[in-house]
Amino acid sequence: MLPDAAFLAALEAGRLPPAEFDHRAHLRAGFLYLRRYEFPEACVAMKRAVRAHAGALGKPGLYHETLTIAHLALIAERLIEEPAELGFDSFLERYPELASREYFERYYPRGELDTPEARATFVLPRPRG
Repeated sequence: MLPDAAFLAALEAGRLPPAEFDHRAHLRAGFLYLRRYEFPEACVAMKRAVRAHAGALGKPGLYHETLTIAHLALIAERLIEEPAELGFDSFLERYPELASREYFERYYPRGELDTPEARATFVLPRPRG
């Protein structure tokens, strides 16, 4: 596994091998950007990095705005209470629910995240009930 700075540099340059940018790596990038920046800046950095990576793969439609912003919000919410020295692996051990896409079904009904709208722009969760 690449050290944090090398991982982000490879992602931003579009040099990260496709197999190395799975869901866990997506969470890791979000965690690292939120350690570096305030939430709005982390969102911008994450969007740029994932789009650069997707573009380098020839898959510009790979970026998903709602999933990215929602993950960043959930990570940021949990980081508030965590010490600055907590690393990503320990963070994910404390919050394993973040590793499951099914976790989002608490906020988004099944299929809602698969819409073109949800991919292109952040879609707020709809109230249940």
